[in-house]
Amino acid sequence: MIPAQFDYVRPGSLAEACQELASDEDAKVLAGGQSLLPLMRLRMAYPSKLVDVGRLPELKGVHDRGDHVFIGAMTTHDEVLHSGVVRADCPLVALATAQVADPAIRHLGTFGGSLAHADPAGDLPAVVLALDGVFVARSQEGEREIPAAEFFVDYWESSLGPGEILAGVKLPKLGAGWGFHYEKFHRTAQAWAIVGVAAAVRRSNGSIAEARIGLTNMGSTPLRAHAAESALEGVELGDQVRQACEEAAAGTSPPSDLHAQPDYRRHLARVLTHRAVRTAAGAP
Repeated sequence: MIPAQFDYVRPGSLAEACQELASDEDAKVLAGGQSLLPLMRLRMAYPSKLVDVGRLPELKGVHDRGDHVFIGAMTTHDEVLHSGVVRADCPLVALATAQVADPAIRHLGTFGGSLAHADPAGDLPAVVLALDGVFVARSQEGEREIPAAEFFVDYWESSLGPGEILAGVKLPKLGAGWGFHYEKFHRTAQAWAIVGVAAAVRRSNGSIAEARIGLTNMGSTPLRAHAAESALEGVELGDQVRQACEEAAAGTSPPSDLHAQPDYRRHLARVLTHRAVRTAAGAP
Protein backbone atom coordinates (compact mmCIF):
# COMPACT_ATOMS: atom_id res chain seq x y z
CA MET A 1 0.00 0.00 0.00
CA ILE A 2 0.96 3.66 -0.32
CA PRO A 3 1.37 5.80 2.84
CA ALA A 4 -0.89 8.78 3.43
CA GLN A 5 0.54 12.18 2.50
CA PHE A 6 3.00 13.69 4.98
CA ASP A 7 5.57 16.48 5.29
CA TYR A 8 9.24 15.74 5.83
CA VAL A 9 11.87 17.81 7.69
CA ARG A 10 15.49 17.13 8.58
CA PRO A 11 16.50 19.40 11.48
CA GLY A 12 20.12 20.35 12.02
CA SER A 13 20.11 20.05 15.81
CA LEU A 14 18.27 18.31 18.63
CA ALA A 15 16.81 21.63 19.76
CA GLU A 16 15.43 22.24 16.27
CA ALA A 17 14.03 18.70 16.16
CA CYS A 18 12.18 19.29 19.45
CA GLN A 19 10.77 22.52 18.04
CA GLU A 20 9.54 20.79 14.87
CA LEU A 21 7.96 18.00 16.87
CA ALA A 22 6.22 20.42 19.25
CA SER A 23 4.78 22.43 16.36
CA ASP A 24 2.59 19.56 15.14
CA GLU A 25 0.85 17.12 17.48
CA ASP A 26 0.57 14.55 14.67
CA ALA A 27 4.28 14.62 13.83
CA LYS A 28 6.44 11.53 14.34
CA VAL A 29 10.16 11.07 14.81
CA LEU A 30 11.88 9.16 12.01
CA ALA A 31 14.89 7.22 13.29
CA GLY A 32 15.99 4.12 11.38
CA GLY A 33 12.49 3.72 9.94
CA GLN A 34 12.50 -0.07 10.23
CA SER A 35 9.37 -0.10 12.42
CA LEU A 36 7.55 3.11 11.50
CA LEU A 37 7.68 2.90 7.70
CA PRO A 38 5.99 -0.52 7.44
CA LEU A 39 3.17 0.76 9.66
CA MET A 40 2.79 3.82 7.42
CA ARG A 41 2.61 1.65 4.31
CA LEU A 42 -0.18 -0.37 5.94
CA ARG A 43 -1.83 2.91 7.07
CA MET A 44 -1.72 1.76 10.65
CA ALA A 45 0.17 5.02 11.26
CA TYR A 46 -0.36 8.22 9.33
CA PRO A 47 1.71 11.09 10.74
CA SER A 48 1.27 14.52 9.22
CA LYS A 49 5.01 15.18 9.47
CA LEU A 50 8.18 13.11 9.80
CA VAL A 51 11.01 14.69 11.78
CA ASP A 52 14.18 12.92 10.61
CA VAL A 53 16.77 12.81 13.42
CA GLY A 54 19.02 10.32 11.66
CA ARG A 55 21.95 12.69 11.22
CA LEU A 56 22.05 14.31 14.65
CA PRO A 57 25.41 13.49 16.29
CA GLU A 58 23.92 14.44 19.70
CA LEU A 59 21.87 11.23 19.63
CA LYS A 60 24.61 8.81 18.60
CA GLY A 61 27.19 6.74 20.40
CA VAL A 62 27.87 4.49 23.39
CA HIS A 63 29.36 6.29 26.39
CA ASP A 64 30.93 4.93 29.57
CA ARG A 65 29.77 7.20 32.39
CA GLY A 66 31.24 5.51 35.42
CA ASP A 67 28.39 3.72 37.17
CA HIS A 68 26.31 3.38 34.01
CA VAL A 69 26.49 3.13 30.22
CA PHE A 70 24.62 5.68 28.12
CA ILE A 71 23.48 4.55 24.67
CA GLY A 72 22.33 7.31 22.33
CA ALA A 73 18.96 6.73 20.76
CA MET A 74 20.26 6.91 17.18
CA THR A 75 23.01 4.33 17.72
CA THR A 76 22.32 1.47 15.32
CA HIS A 77 21.84 -2.08 16.51
CA ASP A 78 25.06 -3.06 14.73
CA GLU A 79 27.02 -0.34 16.55
CA VAL A 80 25.56 -1.49 19.88
CA LEU A 81 26.33 -5.13 19.09
CA HIS A 82 29.99 -4.43 18.32
CA SER A 83 30.60 -1.92 21.11
CA GLY A 84 33.32 -3.05 23.50
CA VAL A 85 31.70 -1.01 26.29
CA VAL A 86 28.34 -2.75 25.82
CA ARG A 87 29.92 -6.21 25.66
CA ALA A 88 31.94 -5.57 28.82
CA ASP A 89 29.42 -3.72 30.99
CA CYS A 90 25.96 -4.53 29.52
CA PRO A 91 26.38 -7.98 27.95
CA LEU A 92 22.64 -8.73 28.14
CA VAL A 93 22.05 -5.89 25.67
CA ALA A 94 24.60 -7.38 23.27
CA LEU A 95 23.09 -10.88 23.60
CA ALA A 96 19.60 -9.62 22.74
CA THR A 97 20.73 -7.24 20.01
CA ALA A 98 22.40 -10.15 18.19
CA GLN A 99 18.92 -11.65 17.81
CA VAL A 100 17.21 -8.52 16.45
CA ALA A 101 16.01 -9.32 12.91
CA ASP A 102 18.92 -9.76 10.46
CA PRO A 103 22.21 -7.92 9.65
CA ALA A 104 20.57 -5.60 7.10
CA ILE A 105 17.98 -4.44 9.63
CA ARG A 106 20.60 -4.12 12.37
CA HIS A 107 22.65 -1.76 10.19
CA LEU A 108 19.66 0.58 9.72
CA GLY A 109 17.46 0.12 12.77
CA THR A 110 18.33 2.09 15.90
CA PHE A 111 18.47 1.26 19.59
CA GLY A 112 16.23 4.15 20.61
CA GLY A 113 13.83 3.73 17.71
CA SER A 114 13.14 0.13 18.67
CA LEU A 115 12.47 1.11 22.29
CA ALA A 116 10.33 4.17 21.52
CA HIS A 117 8.24 2.04 19.14
CA ALA A 118 7.17 0.16 22.29
CA ASP A 119 6.29 -3.11 20.59
CA PRO A 120 5.94 -5.77 23.33
CA ALA A 121 7.20 -8.36 20.82
CA GLY A 122 10.46 -6.43 20.37
CA ASP A 123 13.60 -7.90 21.92
CA LEU A 124 15.09 -4.81 23.58
CA PRO A 125 12.22 -3.44 25.74
CA ALA A 126 12.24 -6.50 28.04
CA VAL A 127 16.03 -6.27 28.32
CA VAL A 128 16.05 -2.61 29.40
CA LEU A 129 13.21 -3.39 31.82
CA ALA A 130 15.15 -6.28 33.37
CA LEU A 131 18.22 -4.05 33.79
CA ASP A 132 16.21 -1.23 35.42
CA GLY A 133 17.33 1.17 32.72
CA VAL A 134 16.36 4.84 32.66
CA PHE A 135 15.09 6.59 29.52
CA VAL A 136 16.25 10.15 28.87
CA ALA A 137 13.77 12.33 26.96
CA ARG A 138 14.41 15.81 25.54
CA SER A 139 11.92 18.54 24.67
CA GLN A 140 11.76 22.33 24.47
CA GLU A 141 11.16 22.29 28.24
CA GLY A 142 14.41 20.45 28.92
CA GLU A 143 15.40 16.92 29.90
CA ARG A 144 13.31 14.30 31.69
CA GLU A 145 14.31 10.88 33.03
CA ILE A 146 11.78 8.01 32.90
CA PRO A 147 12.40 4.70 34.71
CA ALA A 148 11.92 1.70 32.46
CA ALA A 149 9.07 0.45 34.67
CA GLU A 150 7.13 3.62 33.77
CA PHE A 151 8.11 3.97 30.11
CA PHE A 152 5.94 1.33 28.42
CA VAL A 153 2.21 2.08 28.60
CA ASP A 154 0.40 -0.16 26.11
CA TYR A 155 0.76 -1.70 22.65
CA TRP A 156 3.04 0.66 20.67
CA GLU A 157 2.56 3.37 23.29
CA SER A 158 5.20 4.85 25.55
CA SER A 159 5.11 7.58 28.16
CA LEU A 160 6.99 9.99 25.91
CA GLY A 161 4.95 13.19 25.94
CA PRO A 162 4.03 15.49 23.05
CA GLY A 163 7.14 17.19 21.76
CA GLU A 164 9.52 14.78 23.52
CA ILE A 165 12.30 12.90 21.75
CA LEU A 166 14.10 9.91 23.23
CA ALA A 167 17.72 11.03 23.53
CA GLY A 168 19.12 7.81 24.95
CA VAL A 169 19.05 5.22 27.71
CA LYS A 170 21.06 4.87 30.92
CA LEU A 171 21.93 1.27 31.75
CA PRO A 172 23.46 0.52 35.17
CA LYS A 173 26.61 -1.58 35.40
CA LEU A 174 25.71 -4.59 37.50
CA GLY A 175 29.32 -5.59 38.07
CA ALA A 176 30.97 -8.84 39.12
CA GLY A 177 28.93 -11.85 40.14
CA TRP A 178 26.18 -11.34 37.58
CA GLY A 179 25.45 -13.60 34.63
CA PHE A 180 23.17 -12.88 31.68
CA HIS A 181 21.22 -14.60 28.95
CA TYR A 182 18.49 -13.85 26.41
CA GLU A 183 16.37 -16.80 25.29
CA LYS A 184 14.05 -16.31 22.32
CA PHE A 185 11.53 -18.60 20.63
CA HIS A 186 10.55 -17.57 17.10
CA ARG A 187 9.53 -19.14 13.82
CA THR A 188 12.45 -17.89 11.71
CA ALA A 189 15.69 -16.05 12.41
CA GLN A 190 14.20 -12.73 11.25
CA ALA A 191 10.83 -13.02 13.00
CA TRP A 192 9.49 -11.29 16.09
CA ALA A 193 9.68 -13.31 19.29
CA ILE A 194 6.70 -15.51 20.03
CA VAL A 195 8.10 -15.32 23.57
CA GLY A 196 11.45 -14.05 24.78
CA VAL A 197 13.11 -14.00 28.21
CA ALA A 198 15.87 -11.68 29.38
CA ALA A 199 17.58 -12.93 32.53
CA ALA A 200 20.17 -11.35 34.82
CA VAL A 201 21.26 -13.58 37.72
CA ARG A 202 23.62 -12.94 40.63
CA ARG A 203 25.03 -15.97 42.42
CA SER A 204 26.47 -16.09 45.91
CA ASN A 205 27.82 -19.13 47.77
CA GLY A 206 26.40 -21.50 45.16
CA SER A 207 22.85 -20.10 45.33
CA ILE A 208 20.91 -17.50 43.39
CA ALA A 209 21.06 -14.31 45.44
CA GLU A 210 19.07 -12.17 43.00
CA ALA A 211 17.34 -12.58 39.65
CA ARG A 212 15.89 -10.06 37.23
CA ILE A 213 13.65 -11.43 34.48
CA GLY A 214 12.07 -9.51 31.60
CA LEU A 215 9.40 -11.09 29.40
CA THR A 216 8.88 -10.36 25.71
CA ASN A 217 5.41 -10.65 24.12
CA MET A 218 3.58 -11.78 27.25
CA GLY A 219 1.24 -8.81 27.46
CA SER A 220 0.53 -5.37 26.03
CA THR A 221 3.92 -4.19 27.36
CA PRO A 222 7.17 -5.92 28.28
CA LEU A 223 6.85 -7.38 31.77
CA ARG A 224 8.97 -8.28 34.78
CA ALA A 225 8.39 -11.81 36.09
CA HIS A 226 8.30 -10.64 39.70
CA ALA A 227 6.82 -13.86 41.09
CA ALA A 228 9.61 -15.93 39.56
CA GLU A 229 12.24 -13.43 40.69
CA SER A 230 11.04 -13.76 44.29
CA ALA A 231 10.81 -17.56 44.08
CA LEU A 232 14.40 -17.78 42.83
CA GLU A 233 15.98 -15.89 45.74
CA GLY A 234 18.20 -18.21 47.77
CA VAL A 235 17.58 -21.22 45.52
CA GLU A 236 20.42 -23.60 44.71
CA LEU A 237 20.86 -24.74 41.13
CA GLY A 238 18.84 -27.88 40.54
CA ASP A 239 15.20 -28.92 40.53
CA GLN A 240 14.28 -25.98 42.75
CA VAL A 241 15.18 -23.59 39.92
CA ARG A 242 12.73 -25.33 37.60
CA GLN A 243 10.02 -25.11 40.26
CA ALA A 244 10.68 -21.42 40.84
CA CYS A 245 10.54 -20.71 37.10
CA GLU A 246 7.03 -22.18 36.98
CA GLU A 247 6.00 -18.78 38.37
CA ALA A 248 7.28 -16.95 35.28
CA ALA A 249 3.86 -16.60 33.66
CA ALA A 250 2.07 -15.47 36.82
CA GLY A 251 0.08 -12.28 36.27
CA THR A 252 0.66 -12.16 32.52
CA SER A 253 -1.94 -11.65 29.78
CA PRO A 254 -0.28 -13.01 26.64
CA PRO A 255 -1.87 -12.25 23.27
CA SER A 256 -3.61 -14.72 20.99
CA ASP A 257 -2.63 -14.61 17.32
CA LEU A 258 -1.80 -16.79 14.33
CA HIS A 259 1.46 -17.90 15.93
CA ALA A 260 0.41 -18.94 19.44
CA GLN A 261 -2.46 -19.06 21.91
CA PRO A 262 -2.11 -17.64 25.45
CA ASP A 263 -1.73 -21.03 27.15
CA TYR A 264 1.11 -21.97 24.77
CA ARG A 265 2.86 -18.64 25.43
CA ARG A 266 2.57 -19.24 29.18
CA HIS A 267 4.17 -22.66 28.69
CA LEU A 268 6.96 -21.09 26.65
CA ALA A 269 7.54 -18.43 29.30
CA ARG A 270 8.08 -21.08 31.96
CA VAL A 271 10.37 -23.22 29.80
CA LEU A 272 12.41 -20.32 28.40
CA THR A 273 12.78 -18.69 31.82
CA HIS A 274 14.23 -21.92 33.18
CA ARG A 275 16.72 -22.10 30.30
CA ALA A 276 17.66 -18.43 30.57
CA VAL A 277 18.11 -18.49 34.34
CA ARG A 278 20.24 -21.65 34.29
CA THR A 279 22.46 -20.26 31.54
CA ALA A 280 22.79 -16.86 33.24
CA ALA A 281 23.66 -18.62 36.51
CA GLY A 282 26.41 -20.62 34.78
CA ALA A 283 24.78 -24.00 35.28
CA PRO A 284 26.42 -26.87 33.34
